Amino acid sequence: MQRRGRLEEDDDDLEEEHVTKIYYCSRTHSQLSQFVREVQKSPFGKDTRLVSLGSRQNLCVNEEVRRLGALSLINDRCMEMQKNKHEKKSDGESEGKKRRASRTVCPFYSYEQMQFLRDEVLVEVKDIEQLVALGRETKACPYYGSRYAIPAAQLVVLPYQMLLHEPTRSAAGIKLKDQVVIIDEAHNLIDTITCIHSVEVSGSQLCCAHSQLLQYMERYRKRLKAKNLMYIKQILYLLERFVAMLGGNVNQNPSCQAVSQTGTVLKSINDFLFQSQIDNINLFKVQRYCEKSLISRKLFGFVERYGGPATAVKTNKENQKLGGLQNFLLTLQQGSDKEGAPQIPAMEAANDQLQTASPLMQIEGFLSALTNANQDGRVILSRQGTVGQSSLKFLLLNPAVHFAKVVEECRAVIIAGGTMQPVADFREQLLSCAGVDPARVVEFSCGHVIPPENILPIILCSGPSNQQLEFTYQTRDLPQMMDETGRILCNLCNVVPGGVVCFFPSYEYEKQVYAHWEKTGLLTRLATKKKIFQEPKKANQVEQVLVEYAKCIKRCSQAGGQMTGALLLSVVGGKMSEGINFSDDLGRCVIMVGMPYPNIKSPELQEKMTWLDKTMPRAAGQAPSRVLIENLCMKAVNQSIGRAIRHQKDFASILLLDHRYARPAIFNKLPQWIRERTQVKPAFGSAFAELRKFHRGKADAL
Repeated sequence: MQRRGRLEEDDDDLEEEHVTKIYYCSRTHSQLSQFVREVQKSPFGKDTRLVSLGSRQNLCVNEEVRRLGALSLINDRCMEMQKNKHEKKSDGESEGKKRRASRTVCPFYSYEQMQFLRDEVLVEVKDIEQLVALGRETKACPYYGSRYAIPAAQLVVLPYQMLLHEPTRSAAGIKLKDQVVIIDEAHNLIDTITCIHSVEVSGSQLCCAHSQLLQYMERYRKRLKAKNLMYIKQILYLLERFVAMLGGNVNQNPSCQAVSQTGTVLKSINDFLFQSQIDNINLFKVQRYCEKSLISRKLFGFVERYGGPATAVKTNKENQKLGGLQNFLLTLQQGSDKEGAPQIPAMEAANDQLQTASPLMQIEGFLSALTNANQDGRVILSRQGTVGQSSLKFLLLNPAVHFAKVVEECRAVIIAGGTMQPVADFREQLLSCAGVDPARVVEFSCGHVIPPENILPIILCSGPSNQQLEFTYQTRDLPQMMDETGRILCNLCNVVPGGVVCFFPSYEYEKQVYAHWEKTGLLTRLATKKKIFQEPKKANQVEQVLVEYAKCIKRCSQAGGQMTGALLLSVVGGKMSEGINFSDDLGRCVIMVGMPYPNIKSPELQEKMTWLDKTMPRAAGQAPSRVLIENLCMKAVNQSIGRAIRHQKDFASILLLDHRYARPAIFNKLPQWIRERTQVKPAFGSAFAELRKFHRGKADAL
């Protein structure tokens, strides 16, 4: 009886048994599509039942909803339409509610059509694009239809976040018990888990949620049960206390309240709970109430009290700033992913934003983060100019607590990637902290497909004028260091054909060096051999710069004049250091200027370092915090220099400009296939001779 009742209520099929399967996850949709295409080409393509999962942003086929653009708006609209559908069912008979029932429902959310789509998906392997095309054709929702296919599928392809975030996992119907999980492109796994479970809420969001919830309570006070009223009052009190912690008053406009003591303060979870006087509230119960009552969805249409256009736009801009992972986090129950929302202009979005997404959802994420164990996280209070601009952020310090569940349930977990070195982080911070028996951990590393003679990695210790290369924060701004870097590039551009990609540790330093070269005339000298491109800071301009860069290299190789190609000035950790291929002529030489150590002054990093020193054993006499800094630096280096070799016949030279790369502790963190072929050159002359010989030899062979 009970089961039938549930069936009618949820449109749910009788719970289907999950066959043994592999969950394959990667970082972006393009990487997943690439993998699916390889499966299609493989001998197993015909016999494999594969399903691709994704966010609504990638899978929604309802044009009216897709047009909203931003992920949080799409999620909210979709949920509202489903709510209307269920209301339509229950309200159909009662005459008085007919009007309400006529609110839009999604024509693609049809159980029969989605079952048909599920069957089609299981018959033949399809990537996301083909799945969307099928959804349009069959008038079925690919987002929900693909979920119906999970139990019977043998291979489930999905983004990182869907697998690593437990509420999203269970909402999507993913069951890991005794299954196999492959996490590809996992070099950033620790950071990803940390980001997914770290949440930030701004003062303006806290005030806006308080204002909406108060209006909701006042309007429905007579209808609310005493228990629900109690929880709503508790949430209002929490919001009031959070704003007070930022030095503001919840009953005033957050944009007009100046903050007296600005700065950043870190607190343990317990200290934060005590100081904000909320330690007597059971956050687990509040969290359960939010999940059960879906209160954040009920605030649809409660307009912000300070709803003048200026504030509306401001709040919206701030919400957008929190895009990407934060937005993902917000949609806790909705299985979305990081592919970030396209930025819609603030004015356009203001109307939608105020009608839909309530910031309470973001705040629910923050409340749930506060239920972590005291030692596993910190709360960062960032007090800026006004209360609206200030924020509370939960920082997760121990990613293992959230990864433990995955490791415990699965039969096997494979953490894979092209540049996983150094791997000690994974073993210590993720696996041993998650309680994995060391005997269960097997490490495997294979060589590269390219022949050894196709790469020439050089660690260069000094430049053409014998200036020692050491780009520390103290020395890298010296004019002689910037001049020496310029001289090295001038010499290289004379012998390297095609494209040269030069990575700097930060945007600021790249700008500074560029300005210095402009002043000294070195830029003009460089520009006679290579056209110079700079990596843009805005993501939407990257594609255009890359297209121009590639066109220029092609033009030069065909024309055969004095200009031999292009030089691209890039940034480690920027858009071009990951996921972009500089294959063949696009990257014949990759240069790394200095060592891209993270900003050690960042409060988040300092807290992480302190935490590691307290909880981890010393490795080979080194403090865990020191190892972390080196590992973060070398992971970034390995990612960047791996951009140049993209297939078996590719060749490139790699130049690391800093004598510190030759230190054994650093040198051993280079990938094995690069390390085995690396030459350490104390002087520039012999390095230059090697480079010239390498590139001439390759030119003759072509």
